Parts: sequence; C-alpha cells; structure tokens
Amino acid sequence: MNNEQFLSVASQSLLGNYRSAPVVFTRGKGCRVEDVEGKKYLDLCAGIAVVSVGHCHPELTSAIAEQAGRLMHISNLFWNDRAIELAQQLTKRTPFAKFYFCNSGAEANETLLKLARRYHFEQGDKPRTKIITALASFHGRSMGALTMTGQAKYQEGMGPMVGDVEHVPFGDLAALRAKVDARTAAVILEPVQGEGGVVSATPDYLRGARKLCDDAGALFMLDEVQTGYGRTGRFLAREWSGVLPDACALAKGIAGGFPLGAVGVTERISKGLPPGSHGTTYGGNPLACAAALAVLRIFDREKLVENADRIGVHLGERLRALAGDPNLAAAVEARGIGLLRGLSIAPAFEPGALLAEIRKRGVLVSIAGGNVLRFSPPLCVTADEIDEGLAVVESVLREATPIKAAGSRS
Repeated sequence: MNNEQFLSVASQSLLGNYRSAPVVFTRGKGCRVEDVEGKKYLDLCAGIAVVSVGHCHPELTSAIAEQAGRLMHISNLFWNDRAIELAQQLTKRTPFAKFYFCNSGAEANETLLKLARRYHFEQGDKPRTKIITALASFHGRSMGALTMTGQAKYQEGMGPMVGDVEHVPFGDLAALRAKVDARTAAVILEPVQGEGGVVSATPDYLRGARKLCDDAGALFMLDEVQTGYGRTGRFLAREWSGVLPDACALAKGIAGGFPLGAVGVTERISKGLPPGSHGTTYGGNPLACAAALAVLRIFDREKLVENADRIGVHLGERLRALAGDPNLAAAVEARGIGLLRGLSIAPAFEPGALLAEIRKRGVLVSIAGGNVLRFSPPLCVTADEIDEGLAVVESVLREATPIKAAGSRS
C-alpha cells in the first residue's frame, strides 16, 4: 500500500488523537528513514530526541534480538540480571546512588511527584505535599505529569487536575522564592524546556533553585527526559550547572527507541519509596534493559556524547547565522544547547506550513512551543548531515510568504 492507502486504513482503525503528518514510515538506518513509497528523509527529529544512536544500529538490534530469545519479561516479583547491570552502569556514570525503572518519561515524572510526597511522609512531615513546577513546562500526559505541565492547552477538558501543584514563570528566581515554603515537597524543573520552545535555564537559576529548596527543607528534582543521555553534549544536562538534584527523571534516548524510563535518586532519599509504595508491571524488564545497556556500549565506543557536544556547536552556529541574516525574515532567534536546538519563527509566518514544506523536501524536524522549529537529531549525526538539512530549512525560509503584516523581529 502507498501512503494514502495506509492513511485511509489508519483513519478507520486508529483513535485519531495525534496530528500526524500524512506520511507512513517503514524503515530507517542511521539518520535516514524511508516511507512506504520508498522516499527517503534526513531525520533531524529522531522521534523527538529518542533515537539516540541512530535508526537500526546493528549492535542495538542484535542486543534486542538476543535478549528476546533469552528472556523478555519476568515481573518485579523477581530480580533480573539486565536491570541490575543497567542500574550499576548508571550509578557509575551519574551522581545518583539508586535507580528505579519504568516505561516512559511521563511515568518517570509521576514517580518524582509520588517520591517527593512520600519521602516527607516517611520523615514525619505530612503537611509537605506542595509541588512547584514552571510555566511552559512539559512533564507528560498522565494525570500527575499533566498537572505538573505548565501549559493549559494540554489540560483542556481533562480536569480537575491533581491538587497542590503550583506553577511559576521559568527562570524567575524571585517568583520561585515567593512560592517555596514549609509546605513545599519539591521543586521540579527542566534544564531546557524542550516542548516549551527549547528555552534553557541559566546555571545561576538552577543553582538558586537548589539553594531555595535546601533552605526550605524541600527537595529539588530535575526532569531530564529530553535533556538527558548525551542530548546537550553532557551525559546529563545538570553537568553544565554543577547542580545535583535529589532525583532526576530520564527516558527518551535511554534505550535508543525501545520504551524505557528511569529515575535516579541520591542516597539521602533512596528510602523514599518503601516496598509496596510504587511499582510498574513492565518497568525494568530484561528486554528494555538489554537495549539500554547496548546504547551505553555504543555511546562509549562511538563517543556519541562528545559528538553531541561538537556537532551541537556546529548546529548552534548555523542556526545563529540563519537567525542573524537580515534577509531571512522568518527566522528570529536560535536557542538551545548541544543537539537540542530551536529556531523561533516570526509571527508573520506559519510554522506548521514551514514544517510541512521542509518535510516535503525530505527533512524531518518538529515544532516546539508553537513557533519554534526544533532540531533533535540522533547523537551520531555528522556535520555534513546538519549542513544538508539546514540547506533545505534555509531554502524553505527564504521562499516563505508572510501570512500577515510582518511583526517585530525582537
């Protein structure tokens, strides 16, 4: 079947809750994917920062196949060797003492919320139930994670939300100071608001938030679902500020495309979720953990975190050049760090139309924050591939027609 035929079947059999582009993909390799009609695309989206080692990396696919023939699932009524090995590897690579495994970023962030409240409950401080997150944040679509998400559009029609969660402007330390008090269980922030428009927190803001939590007796937690696992040119984005959170949520690139999420915790709060207080059926299953172990081996051998740093600098320079071109009215501002970058689009232009045209010309990117072209390619991407993709982006932007009177470029 071709794209149109597949989409006809999809319209009859799938729920329709996604605004999916009218293309059906069937295979991929490295930074390239192919649709059912054989058209090839350069993927600078990577499943929204998920395909960390590239599509169908032979070592990753072999590890999944080998583990599938050995043991896929045993439940958390028992231990499994792969989960133990993965936890050990992650404690070596991060400052966290213990890890919990789940299936997604939303689940990891739900765990942060529950851990924050249960930790204080275990300490005998039951009134500490308030969770503070940032406006424009995105933490997931399950009810707890959705409540923490500081974007009303995702919550529309889903209320009432989980109680005792408050939002403050991102990057505003004074606003955060006004909210943190003796009832605060935790402050949970993203080092870079990916879905919010690729907006980075400054090191001073993160350090200040950490100190506010320490002074108030609250926990400080980071959502690194999108920024972790080498995405910013460090294994964790927290390394840029030197801030050590009490807990950190991970997912997306952790298993190269296989569903897996994780939460790392410091020794201080490692007993915050006692036996029976939290769990998941599939979390930490041997198959997902075998995939994640393969990703770490690939990271080390191919130096992909270092590549994300180096090629990320190149991507940033190219995007800044586009944003600084006085003859390119559509491009406003380059944002981000490493291989999580954004190019904001002027109000006079329609980002969705630009995205569609870029896709038609064989390059995949995504939209974040409503008006930002987001670039989150596989960590194995080369400078030549970045240049190839941005040549298409630039040509589309140069040919773009305003939909209304051009606004300010500021």
